[in-house]
Amino acid sequence: MENNNKTVNHETVKFSIEMQKSMVIRAALSEIKDALEEKGYNPVNQIVGYIMSGDPTYITSYKDARLKIKKFDRDELLEELVGFYLKGEK
Repeated sequence: MENNNKTVNHETVKFSIEMQKSMVIRAALSEIKDALEEKGYNPVNQIVGYIMSGDPTYITSYKDARLKIKKFDRDELLEELVGFYLKGEK
């Protein structure tokens, strides 16, 4: 039997669907923010406008930003943003 000097971790790895979804939402919001900035919009104002009204025209269609934001419920977006803020993550 060959010994490759590899360390094997026998601890169970926790997989969280919530964590995975959070990462997907954050990545999408980052791409949407970039697209809004590139088109000269204030991303905070536009994203808040979208979350408050549900009107997708607050989000540019540039770089498919509008399609990306519509993949999530507005409640999910708000939950992620508030959670991120309250946890103090930067």
